[in-house]
Amino acid sequence: MDEISRLLGHTGHGRSDSLLSDATQSKGSKLVLRHRLNQLLTCVDDLDPKDELHEKVVKTLDNALLVCGKRANKLKKDRFRLHMVTWNVATADPPDDVTSLLHLNSPKSPDLYVIGLQEVYSGPLRFMSDVVFDDPWSHRLMSTLAPRNYIKVSSIRMQGLLLLFFSKLQHLPFIRDIQATYTRTGIFGYWGNKGGVSIRLSFYGHTLCFLNCHLAAHMKYATERVDEFEHIMNTQTFECKTAPRVVDHSLVFWFGDLNFRIQDHGMHFVRSCISNQTYNLLWSKDQLIMMKNKEEMLQEFEEGHLDFQPTYKFDLNSDTYDSSGKKRKPAWTDRILWRLRPKAPTTTDEHVETTETVKGARELEEDEEYPLKIRQDLYTSDMEYSVSDHKPVVGVFTLE
Repeated sequence: MDEISRLLGHTGHGRSDSLLSDATQSKGSKLVLRHRLNQLLTCVDDLDPKDELHEKVVKTLDNALLVCGKRANKLKKDRFRLHMVTWNVATADPPDDVTSLLHLNSPKSPDLYVIGLQEVYSGPLRFMSDVVFDDPWSHRLMSTLAPRNYIKVSSIRMQGLLLLFFSKLQHLPFIRDIQATYTRTGIFGYWGNKGGVSIRLSFYGHTLCFLNCHLAAHMKYATERVDEFEHIMNTQTFECKTAPRVVDHSLVFWFGDLNFRIQDHGMHFVRSCISNQTYNLLWSKDQLIMMKNKEEMLQEFEEGHLDFQPTYKFDLNSDTYDSSGKKRKPAWTDRILWRLRPKAPTTTDEHVETTETVKGARELEEDEEYPLKIRQDLYTSDMEYSVSDHKPVVGVFTLE
């Protein structure tokens, strides 16, 4: 109650009047008001039904929520555009120009950007400085997107793994319950050179989770990669009643350098298929596709067709596949998959209802009544960049 009073101000009308005149204010004050409104809605969610509300508070709440509804209807869109990137940057500094990577010249600008990087340089000196300051990759992306009215909503870094979430300014009031976490798997889980970092949030009432992974390398460790993924999925938890685990979210994106290879086929056949763009001849021996056929957890995830060149391994500063003595076989190591939460089965089990369980059940019912839909509009690699031995992979989605 005290928090609501603080947000509303000393009188019951002053704050709602300022909200109503929001259209006449500067961008800076608008942003402050949006944050305040978001805080207000959080307070309303947390109200105890037994609390007695002062008449002025009730009236002001009604006015504020009415304004919120009007603004939501204005901003409401049937579809939202999501631009995702995964890139193993092999400790390189960012290129000067990321226009192609972010599709900045596209006629349709994304509502959200989610960028997952692996092998961001994490030497002792660089890592210690990154703790205090944004790393060069974050700085380059922010300096590029900020002038276009995007805000960095959240980020998380675990050694070389970096995950960034950007949103258009207008969506900020409708992004809530943001949390981030990480799981180490590499070198017995101590150093964190492998593993997963994730960001979860509520976007217009739908729960989203983005999981950026860097899994074990080398051809022979396909099963270990699946084990690592399952370990990450099972150990990451959030302080959220409706979605405490990754799998509880309405929509999960699993992406990163997953390190699955093309097995059985020889080097000559693989390179011939790439030269002739007959990528489909390689799909049956792609380890991730093969593992999906037998692993139940993987079967819940969807992926677009691999109609682009394998993104690993290239000579630096070129488009030539590995010409070193090792001559590593090309592979689609860098992937983007997604999972829509299956409809929950009905249950007749008796249980004690609390405020939190009732709220959680209501949110789940609303989510199932108005289910989130997803369409992949683009899934490709970006051959323009050669600072790494991997090429970046881009996925563009429409959320409805």
